[in-house]
Amino acid sequence: MKKRKFRSMQQNLHTVSRSINSQAAQIRNSLSEIEKSLNKIASNEDIKNRLSKGELISDEIITNLLRERLQQEDCKKGFILDGYPRTLSQIYLLNDLLNELGRKIDKVIELTAPDELVFKRILERKRCEKCGKMYGIDFPPKVDDVCDDCGGPLFVRTDDTKETLKARIDTYRKNSKDILEYYKNEGLLKTVDSSAHPEEIVKQALED
Repeated sequence: MKKRKFRSMQQNLHTVSRSINSQAAQIRNSLSEIEKSLNKIASNEDIKNRLSKGELISDEIITNLLRERLQQEDCKKGFILDGYPRTLSQIYLLNDLLNELGRKIDKVIELTAPDELVFKRILERKRCEKCGKMYGIDFPPKVDDVCDDCGGPLFVRTDDTKETLKARIDTYRKNSKDILEYYKNEGLLKTVDSSAHPEEIVKQALED
């Protein structure tokens, strides 16, 4: 069985250039900035406990985080939401938020991959302690456990365990069918095989 995941993408991106790796790096950096904002919220003990159990953060917290983040300068030309929305109620909240900000979703990317590959990618990913940049089997650092950008040490997230990952996947599978159907009906859904080479994944995702 394949694990399905999707990413909501608002695009105002240039035509795919000769250096697709460079575009992929820009996307990863954008996601790292959002993750750093999320980590500030995660200092709350209740949220820490929920994350450690593989539970999701409340819709209200995520919506407030997005409102603040999407109004920043680097989101004016476009943004990527990774792993959000996860429920129909979050879709409706996101729609309201984007209407409020005068923005819209241009494309929704559904990434598919075998479960064993999903587990390997997540359980082996590491994050820079200083700048928050993520690394993994598809995007390894040039030097083991050292960030390419700032030289900071890399670490594995404490909530990246088989147990919490299984809980996340189970939660996703319960909610994803209706979400994918919603965006399919809106004409926004595109499916991409994420077991391919990273360059090919980015290329497919950016194609109309």
